[in-house]
Amino acid sequence: MFAEGSFLQRQLARVAKVEPRETAAVVAAFFLFFFVLGSYFAVRPVRETVATLLGRERVADLWLYTAMFSIAIVPIYGWLVARMRRSVLLPAIYALVAVILAGIGSSLQIDEGNLNVGTFFYVWISVLNLMLVSVFWSFLLEMFDSEQAKRLFGFVAAGGTFGALVGPFAAGMLVDRIGNAGVLYLGTGGFLCAIVCQRILIGIWNRSRASVESAGATSSNDHGLGGNPFAGIAIVLRSPYLLGIALFVVLLSLVNTFLYFEQLRIVSETFSDTRQRTEMFATIDFIVQSLTIVSQLFLTGRIASKLGVRALLTFVPVIMIAGFALLSLLNVFGMIATLLVVRRFGEYAFIRPGREMLWSTLDTETKYKAKSFIDVPVYRAADYVGAQAKTAIEAMGTTPGGAALIGAVLAAIWAVNGWRLGSRHDAK
Repeated sequence: MFAEGSFLQRQLARVAKVEPRETAAVVAAFFLFFFVLGSYFAVRPVRETVATLLGRERVADLWLYTAMFSIAIVPIYGWLVARMRRSVLLPAIYALVAVILAGIGSSLQIDEGNLNVGTFFYVWISVLNLMLVSVFWSFLLEMFDSEQAKRLFGFVAAGGTFGALVGPFAAGMLVDRIGNAGVLYLGTGGFLCAIVCQRILIGIWNRSRASVESAGATSSNDHGLGGNPFAGIAIVLRSPYLLGIALFVVLLSLVNTFLYFEQLRIVSETFSDTRQRTEMFATIDFIVQSLTIVSQLFLTGRIASKLGVRALLTFVPVIMIAGFALLSLLNVFGMIATLLVVRRFGEYAFIRPGREMLWSTLDTETKYKAKSFIDVPVYRAADYVGAQAKTAIEAMGTTPGGAALIGAVLAAIWAVNGWRLGSRHDAK
């Protein structure tokens, strides 16, 4: 698709050391992730606005349903992966998302204040975003080996970041004219484009597999993986390494949850108009993605190759220790906004690619079944536990400053876990 020595190939080689044979796959993956995250982040500000309408107490309760549906979706996904070809399943997932988004948009267009629709949307999108990202990286981990992952995943992740930059920017610019329902229609169109990109990437994968097989080597196949739909749970419980990844995700979720509820409280007190809130959330997303894309293009791959995955996994936790300490002293909108930007920028630029690299040496069944179990229900169950813990801490009369100090302790444990986990991977 791209000839060796082409302008595009030369530019990619400068940024991420992309080899000529990898160019077509990397470009297709870049744009697939662009449309997946671009569509999600376009509608994310609407989710945050819905959360402010529902209230912190109701949102905390909804996280139980989010966790329950996250647990339920894993055996369903495991059953589908076991029986369906990935070349059929993956585009079908994006098509289903597009249909549901369009339906929610139509409902909100009729009655934007419908809390039942808002509740469904909040829970559904909270389960969906983790599942979509997990599915995307599972397929990429099947296409690329460990060495390629370190070189290429930062650049591929930049595609998602570019989408996450364009999505909230478009939402912020258009929401006054098209309303929140129109923003959901915008997300629908993005997921339709993702179907096209996924089909292109699957075509490249199929040609690559055919080439490997013609050379007499063994390659992965497109058949269903077979096995038990619940196999992912058993795989995780049998592996200390995977349990370490699960603990890392739990600590990540707990830290984010503490910060999230402080965000809802401070934003609700600062902005009274719902469209102002949507615009503010979109602005924060835009700033975060602007910082992230530069790091992913020029820093992530180089840090992973030279300093190892452990550096990617410990940078943000260490920063969060200091951030929570400062938040305990300055519990105002400016401080929470700054901390949100720093945390999310670091997570997208370093932690997410680093987490995906941890799976690169594992087998295909583990990459799909065990990974989806950790990425979705484990993450969302930790969300719910964190939300209930935050509510209990507030009920005990703990001040916002005291809650921030608890967040600092969690971040310290997270940093130690990330260092040990990354060091084990780098030693392989």
